[in-house]
Amino acid sequence: MKFSEAWLREWVDPDLDRDALLQQLTMAGLEVDGVEPVAKSFTGVCVGLVESCEQHPDADKLSVCTVFDGSERAQVVCGAPNARAGLVTAFARVGAVLPDDFKIKKAKLRGVESRGMLCSAAELGIGDDHDGIMELPADWQPGGDLKELMQLDDVTVDLDLTPNRGDCLSLKGIAREVGVLNNVTVTYPEIHPVAPTHDETFPVQLDDPADCPRYLGRIIKGVDLSRSSPQWMVERLRRCGLRAIDPVVDVTNYVLIELGQPMHAFDLNQLSGGIVVRKARSGDKLALLDGTEVEPDEETLLITDANGPVAMAGVMGGERSGVQTDTRDVFLECAFFTPLSVAGTARRYGMQTDAAHRYERGVDFDLQAAAVERATQLLVDIVGGEPGPVVDTSNADHLPVAPAVSLRQARLHELLGVEIDAGQVDEAFARLDLEVVERNESESGVEWLVKPPSHRFDIAIEADLVEEVCRIYGYNNIPFTTPTTDLTLRTVVLEASPEAELKKQVAASGFSEVITYSFVDPTLQDLLDPGHEPLTLANPMSSEQSVMRTNLLPGLVDAARGNSARQAESLKLFELGLTFVPGADGLVQQQFLGGLMWGRRRAESWHGGDETVDFFDVKGAVEGLLAWAGVANVGYVACDLPVMHPGQSAYVTVDGERSGYLGRLHPEIEKHLDFTGVYVFELSADVALRKPRRIYDGISKYPSVRRDLAVVVARSVSAASIEAAVRDALGPILVDFRLFDVYEGKGIDSNEKSVALGLTLQSRDATLTEAEIGHYAQSALAALEKAVNARLR
Repeated sequence: MKFSEAWLREWVDPDLDRDALLQQLTMAGLEVDGVEPVAKSFTGVCVGLVESCEQHPDADKLSVCTVFDGSERAQVVCGAPNARAGLVTAFARVGAVLPDDFKIKKAKLRGVESRGMLCSAAELGIGDDHDGIMELPADWQPGGDLKELMQLDDVTVDLDLTPNRGDCLSLKGIAREVGVLNNVTVTYPEIHPVAPTHDETFPVQLDDPADCPRYLGRIIKGVDLSRSSPQWMVERLRRCGLRAIDPVVDVTNYVLIELGQPMHAFDLNQLSGGIVVRKARSGDKLALLDGTEVEPDEETLLITDANGPVAMAGVMGGERSGVQTDTRDVFLECAFFTPLSVAGTARRYGMQTDAAHRYERGVDFDLQAAAVERATQLLVDIVGGEPGPVVDTSNADHLPVAPAVSLRQARLHELLGVEIDAGQVDEAFARLDLEVVERNESESGVEWLVKPPSHRFDIAIEADLVEEVCRIYGYNNIPFTTPTTDLTLRTVVLEASPEAELKKQVAASGFSEVITYSFVDPTLQDLLDPGHEPLTLANPMSSEQSVMRTNLLPGLVDAARGNSARQAESLKLFELGLTFVPGADGLVQQQFLGGLMWGRRRAESWHGGDETVDFFDVKGAVEGLLAWAGVANVGYVACDLPVMHPGQSAYVTVDGERSGYLGRLHPEIEKHLDFTGVYVFELSADVALRKPRRIYDGISKYPSVRRDLAVVVARSVSAASIEAAVRDALGPILVDFRLFDVYEGKGIDSNEKSVALGLTLQSRDATLTEAEIGHYAQSALAALEKAVNARLR
């Protein structure tokens, strides 16, 4: 919310300088997010009257003007298309200094002397308009100081309001707050009913009173939109961050800033039948004022006439019924829409307008009548016209009802940590326009039953009243006390690693941590986990974040694709996070560790190759992690997940139970993603965080010996089954097992392969003899023959 300090002080002017006032607003919960001057620095600029304006003798686009500055006349050469005799404008005398240290000197332009400069708003840093020189009010006296007359020592203040303080999204609301904080009177503008001059009305029907319980309308005939908005209104709007468009739009924007009530004006001659406020129906289409054409869904609240939609309620008007330069009759509307109806609409269509911003935070439901009268008076004063009667179509059953809220003095003291006298609470309620319905005194203190005014729709529970009293009492008046508490040592699980240690270990392996949203794109979620139906959010931030993830792959893949698009050559990403899988007994939340590898195996260098990561890289990363965690009895079996490559993936088993999976994404999925060579893993966090007790095992003082064997087995035999058979046969005498070569080709049957094994043997009791070594080698061969039908090559 942006506002002008000078405009605010016309309503309420506490005895505070600028810095103190802004600090007070921040401490009251209306945080000041920024302050900037309304104009750049300049000197020597006054009000000038153009007494004559003649064509330059040697330039078609230049004029020679005689300008009176209140004391003398000066000849000025000007190139502005709107320069004309009788115009009151901004005149920079010789010696004036404009923004960016631009000094005005005597000069000759195409042979004609020029003493001074007629200025545009952009040249003075007052705005962006550089199409012509400024046009000031005709009654301003020449020679007057422009800075003083336009109050250019003013600043624009930007407030960052919390969603519950929609009552302060207007100058009236801020002035009311300043008046309450300083206990000073606020001078509100007088708003008198404008008497109708004709009886013509336009019918209004509320088909959805739950979302729109009040709609006011008024016909104003014979407006003259060739007139311009007055300079004071244009300037006030500019200082509040709004650009002047035309008198009708400017007036509705002015009332929006001044009172906080969004309004809209229709071209009456483009409406037919009557206004109907209803939900969208199948086949409805609406071209909006910004040029966007939408097909509203059935949850969208619309303003319609006999020919279809004319506006999206509370968000934006339609192009068909918009006010144009040739409009003569307007239908002025002012409605109350419920916050939820507008918030859902604005979010679904990605439209953040000033009107929607206010409606979704809440608008005073008793404000509409005053807003219509204020807008009517301003319009009649600026563009003329004949107003008709105001038609108020309301449904009392659906209008908000201010709740009665109780406050206990004992609870107030308990929450604030300081005792506040009941009289001070009474005074705070009076200053806040909170009506005290009941006031009961007892031994435990006073209890109030309070009814908030219609503009304080955020007050609903006792804590809200505590906050209001605290704001008036002053946060700075609450003493600082050091809290005391009993600190207890938390339980440390010795057989589990902290999450931070796990992350450090994965990062030490070359991975970078990513933290992604738990809500993901439903299309990507279905692609990467087609076997689970995800939980759909009732009120998502966007359609691309509308379901809860059932695994970690959507976030990892999306992050990888984003980095790849930014010229990354290789990626190693990981995330430790929750997944959300709907089940028969409710939502199952489980923590997983997920990882992704893609691209070059090593950074580009003169001694390195161009190999890319493969299945064994991701398998090695998982093996290293499980080895660090001390997880035993790890196995790998063929994976049948539809998201994984059927020949380059595996389930990870621990003690025979599936604990995760690893491998390459399915080729069809990679093709759909336009992202190939992607290897992923996902492990249960319970497994990755294991920390079994380490048991000391001494080192044998006797030498080890290695025996290599080459055996022929069927091509379908896995390395894991070969290793398991050898380890079972040799027991602790086998200290290391290596499968160091696989051969398929000449001399080997096409259904078989040759596997070379390296067996390292070592005894704790004595040096192994050649006979013992041979015995163990034969035992290994016998076990392999029995287990996998192997034969010595």
